[in-house]
Parts: sequence; C-alpha cells; structure tokens
Amino acid sequence: MNYEQALQQVNKRLRFGIKPGLERMAALMKKLDDPQEKLKFVHVAGTNGKGTVCTLIASVLRESGLVTGLNTSPYVLDFRERFQIDGEMISKEELTAEIEQVAAAADALEAEGQTVTEFEFVTAIALHWFAARRCDVAVLEVGLGGLLDATNVIPVPEAAVIMSVSLDHTAVLGDTLTQIATEKAGIIKPGGRVVVYPEQDDETWAVVRSTCREKGAELYIPCMNKVQTLEASIAGTEFALDGLKLRTPFLGEHQVKNAATALLALEILEQRGFPVTEATIRQGFAKAFIPARMEILSRAPLCLLDGGHNPGCAAVLRDALLRFVPGRRIAVMGIMADKDSREYLRLVGPLFQRVITVTPGVSRSLPAEELAALAAEYCEATPAETMEEAARLALEAVEDGSLVVCGSFYLAAEIRPILQKLLG
Repeated sequence: MNYEQALQQVNKRLRFGIKPGLERMAALMKKLDDPQEKLKFVHVAGTNGKGTVCTLIASVLRESGLVTGLNTSPYVLDFRERFQIDGEMISKEELTAEIEQVAAAADALEAEGQTVTEFEFVTAIALHWFAARRCDVAVLEVGLGGLLDATNVIPVPEAAVIMSVSLDHTAVLGDTLTQIATEKAGIIKPGGRVVVYPEQDDETWAVVRSTCREKGAELYIPCMNKVQTLEASIAGTEFALDGLKLRTPFLGEHQVKNAATALLALEILEQRGFPVTEATIRQGFAKAFIPARMEILSRAPLCLLDGGHNPGCAAVLRDALLRFVPGRRIAVMGIMADKDSREYLRLVGPLFQRVITVTPGVSRSLPAEELAALAAEYCEATPAETMEEAARLALEAVEDGSLVVCGSFYLAAEIRPILQKLLG
C-alpha cells in the first residue's frame, strides 16, 4: 500500500449517518491492543478555542522535554497535521503503516457487522501511533461534542478542558445550550480534574457544575481578575498573570482568556508531576503556531487568514478587525452550507468595502453566487469562479487597505498557497 492508497482507506470511511456511541470505538481499540490505556492525556472540548488551547498546552509540554502527541482537527494544509509528535507531523511512511494496521482492525470489526466511521478511524490512528512512539503525554481535541465523541474512549485524563460553549452543530448535539453543554461535559470523568473557560452562559455553568458534583471531579476556573493585558497588536498579545509575563502570537482579547485557561491546565499538570516551569511556559506560549487562525500572510499589504467558521468566530474576527485593522478592508469569503452564513455575515459583512465569494472544493460548500447574494446586503459582493480568480480580484481591489480571507478552513487550505505565491 502506498501513501495515496492509504489515504483512500481513510476517505472511504463513512462520515455521517451512524448512530452515535462509543461501543464501536472501544471494540476497535481492543483489536489494536488498547493503546489508549498506555498513555496519559489532556482532553479538550468546547465550541471555540479548542485548537488554540491544545496547541498552547502541547507547545509548553514539548518545551518541558516531554515527548508530546497532538491530535487536532480539521487540518488546514495537509492531512498529516492531525497527527503530530513534538511539533512534527507524522511522516508519510509512518502514516501509511499506521493506516494499514488500523484498516486491518477496522475491516475485521466490519466483518462482525460494525461499521467504523472516518473520525473513529482517524482517532484510532492517532492513539495507536502515540502509543507506538511512547509519548509521555497526548493532547487530544474533541471532534464533535464530547460524551459520544471517539476521543472519549480514553481513561481519566490528567486534565480535561472545556472551552467556550455556544450553539454549533445543532442538528447533532441539540438546539439548546443545555443540550450542547451536556455533550461537552461528557468528557468529565469520575475523579477527574476539569478546567473551564471563564466566560460561559448560565446554562453551561449549571451543567458543568452538576456534572462535576455527580462525577466527583475537581472544577477549576481561571481568575481573570489576576490577568492584565500589557500589549495587544496585530502581531499577538502580551499579558501578565500573577507577575508572570507571557506572549502568544494569537490575536484578539479572547486569546488572553484562552491562554489563561491553558495556563491553569498546565498548573494542574505541574502539580501532578509534569516538569512544567515558568521558563517552559514562556517559551511554549511564544512558539505556538496554528495556520489560518488570524494568521498574517503578509504585512504589505496586510493579509489575514482566518478559518473560523461559526458566529462565535465571526464575533472574534469582527472585534479584531475593528481594533487592529483600520481603513479599507477587502474579503475573500467561502462558507459551508451547513453553517449559519447569515449570522456570520451580519457580524462581519458591514466591515468590508467588498467581499469576493468563492466555493471551496468540498461538497457541502455554499455556492459562491448564493453567498454573494447574502453578502450584498452589507457591501459590494462579487462571486469568483476559482480560487485563483478570487485571490487576483481581491489583491487588485485592496489598494492601500487590508485583505481578509475568512469563513472556512477548507477555503484557507485551498487559497493559502495561491496567496503566498502572489504575495511573494
């Protein structure tokens, strides 16, 4: 099996339509000799901020000298981004070997009448690889929800983290905050330790607190009164917590709350014997990087790439643009049809002089023409037929202003190399 054939083994798996549950995942793990039982974990759920906090925590643990696995989704540029150890993606050769082993186990399970989903398959690859490489700790980002997510097959993690909870994936998780928070709180395990993002709605707090009481889990909440923002710019954020000065490359006031949440989880890990120090925290925070999360592709002209795709992400983008990106703004935008594009546009549409819409190359994308019709309520809107045309039109229109690419990680993945080439 070569690398392309291995990827086909992943892509052929069912993405949607299977009844949620952990029975299949547990059975798959058993056929792989239960790799999750050989690892220690940090487990991160939430609607927004999961990837950022996973990246911050993994970066600090790596700087602390620990062999650190990181499993996140979705990927931006390369499928292998989802599997990292010490900041390095899995090699094509290793991934091919892992897929062969997991495929054999999945096929055996399917012969018994249980169909393995794509996300279960991918999660199994990560867990099996982390165990084979003897990771000291693995940081896992929940895929969807928490309670019945494939990642929740792990034992009690060293720390569980619940980030900002809002309405998203309502068709699967429920259409109320209480229902969604209940799914997210499903990662809380008996006797565990749970860090919760400091700003939540009352419904979320009620669910989290009651779940912690029921499971006998310790609840930790960052104290934002102890946090002071020292400097914020397009290049990142510097803040102090109890005298500890930290800088992250991530943009926006919400990133201070994300960092404070990650810091509290790291303090728990330190208490549990992990070699985390103030020095490794400073180094890890400063070196953290995520493509397409308020990523600066160019400074002349300023070109920002943001893959955030729901109204919560739109609100964050709006605040960042108002604060840090004055003047003329041009957008290239592409959104999935199953996202709340109307609310996304309501939040950010008025900030742009012109929006050039494009259809990302995945089946559930909202057509560029439909998105342009929605965007026209707020500004001039032009649909483009290709990514190359969208990039060219945007750069021609930007003049002395700024270019913002937003709405989807799928869009970010496709247009990023095109813009990098055009921007030189």
